[in-house]
Amino acid sequence: MLKKILLLFLIFFLVFIGYFFIGRAPQAKEIKWGVNFSKKQAQSLGLDWKAVFISLLEDMGVRNFKIITHWDLIEVQEGQYDFNDLDWQIEKLVDSGAKAFLALGMKTPGWPECHIPEWAGGFEKEKQQELILNFLENIVLRYKDSSAIWAWQVENEPFFPFGECPWVDNDFLKKEIDLVKSLDDKNRPIITSDSGEFSFWIASARIGDKIATTLHRKVWFQELKTYIEYPLPPVFYWRKAKIIERSFHKDVFVGELQAEPWCFKYLTECPLQEQEKTMNLEQFKKNIEFAKNTGLKEFYLWGGEWWYWLKEKQNRPEIWEAARQLFK
Repeated sequence: MLKKILLLFLIFFLVFIGYFFIGRAPQAKEIKWGVNFSKKQAQSLGLDWKAVFISLLEDMGVRNFKIITHWDLIEVQEGQYDFNDLDWQIEKLVDSGAKAFLALGMKTPGWPECHIPEWAGGFEKEKQQELILNFLENIVLRYKDSSAIWAWQVENEPFFPFGECPWVDNDFLKKEIDLVKSLDDKNRPIITSDSGEFSFWIASARIGDKIATTLHRKVWFQELKTYIEYPLPPVFYWRKAKIIERSFHKDVFVGELQAEPWCFKYLTECPLQEQEKTMNLEQFKKNIEFAKNTGLKEFYLWGGEWWYWLKEKQNRPEIWEAARQLFK
């Protein structure tokens, strides 16, 4: 009996390896490129965040954005919302004819992942959830008539245990999604995001309309205390996407393609020489080529603020110029 179980396990393992690790994905005929943008990330690098945004729009020529909204930057006190900076970003998108989806919720991209206002940090879970629903309602009602917004991303990688977060509640995530859907009379899709390396996206596909995955290549792996390069081929992402498309009839795209360093410290505390262990011009080009070979058709690069920092603060415009080629 044990031998039969071991044999079945071996057969399953070989089939798994063969399906997800062997072969090539058909390269997409047309690829849609976009960029993540975070006011908080730009400010953390000591940059004029408006100058970064304008440069991405006008100099880089980006027309597709993932705009990251941070709860702690917008709800400055309970019930007091400062939308001035987000209004400015949306207005610039409209003026230039660019499009964006908004990432919103308690957990949005950028360390510590859960961006809870200091004044709300000591509240009980139920109170925090009430505040988050109010926050979502105010954002969606404010921007639901904007021609620049094509989708809402509710939370960021909510099923992946990463970041400094006080709680995880999948039932509450469903409440958030239901609320956003009920408020948007234009029926924009709800994007749910998940890890590209550690998930098969099933949970995200069950509740979202469109699935955004990450795609990272060289990172600091905290558990091993070393830098690693993920041993995953491009076809790994393609085959997972095909499962989602066939089983749930939902599209998969890359909402966070690594194009900046992943250091053992926060980026602003990491020397440039250390940053280059996970991202430099050569690695940037390799990541772009890898992305093209996944067969997926839509990618939002994570790192635009850092490219600008390299160009303006370090006199290193190479990656900025290389990225510009994608948006011609």
